[in-house]
Amino acid sequence: MPLAYRDAGLAQGKVQDAVLVRALQQDLRCLGYLSRGIDGDFGPGTTQAVRRLQFDLMHNDGRSTRDDGPAPVALTSFNHGVVAVSGIVDAALADSIESALADPLVPRLPRSDDPVAANRAALASVADIASKTAPTPFLLATFRQESGSQHYVVPEGKQDADTFVSIGLDHNGPSPDQVTSRGYGLGQYTLFHHPPRAEEVRDVITDPIRNVQTAFAELRDKFDHFIVGPSDTADDHQAEHPMLSLRLCRYGPDDARYMRACKDCALAAAKVDISAGTPLYDGSTQTYGQAKYYSDPSYIGVPDRATFLCDWPYAVRRYNGGGPDSFNYQAKILLNLLSGASIAAGALP
Repeated sequence: MPLAYRDAGLAQGKVQDAVLVRALQQDLRCLGYLSRGIDGDFGPGTTQAVRRLQFDLMHNDGRSTRDDGPAPVALTSFNHGVVAVSGIVDAALADSIESALADPLVPRLPRSDDPVAANRAALASVADIASKTAPTPFLLATFRQESGSQHYVVPEGKQDADTFVSIGLDHNGPSPDQVTSRGYGLGQYTLFHHPPRAEEVRDVITDPIRNVQTAFAELRDKFDHFIVGPSDTADDHQAEHPMLSLRLCRYGPDDARYMRACKDCALAAAKVDISAGTPLYDGSTQTYGQAKYYSDPSYIGVPDRATFLCDWPYAVRRYNGGGPDSFNYQAKILLNLLSGASIAAGALP
């Protein structure tokens, strides 16, 4: 049976049936093209999701944009006549969606009947991790920035029915309509192929613990290799602690506070205020406000990274990459860390 919105001519700016728009949005969410929102409003987000899907139907042959292997099936194999990226839902696009949804090689993203409870349980399970790879509080502060601490989306307003797994869509290719990678769930576990394989949905998208395990390893990799080398160096660390070796934690491995009492360290750190024009670090010619995604920064009472007795503030910046954007990201993580509850005390951020 054809999809209900097949011949409705859905498009942004038109008066249309909200029930049909919600049906479209649900399909776009479960296929991984809409970042969030099943609210019946065909706005810019839904338009962009339609464009992403149209692009993939014409170009996504299943190859990875990085090195994590191919998708289980090529999206181009479901193209039933889509020839342009228009943002308009026509019969060709609807038929393509119907074909993809019917194929067992195209898994639907998971959703929760109670996302609030599921998110609380996910956070609790992660907070219980006594990792010696990377500090759990820094990761929880990062997850707050990456996914809003939501493994599953919590609906916004009475009209919203979105409870699918949270997803972040990156566009690092030549076309703004190409999704080059997707981050899923609490830890924004990233895949560079689409659609995901069934075992990936089961093991690392649905399961919050396995979802965040790679984040611990990735943050540790940034600590080990991207602060004082050998892969790269952190300019802020070079400016502020040029003679120091890497410091894992102020506490020893046998201390219960080892890589766990990070909020206490954030509270003890000196505080700085940051605004547009503030140098990224002493001696830097670049300033806050020159970043692509943070044009008007204003951060009050940020724990001063230079006064921590560990080097995780530098690692968490490199977790986001490099350049001015990463310094804004670092400031937000440090503020998240400051406002989080003490893991050592058994509470959640």
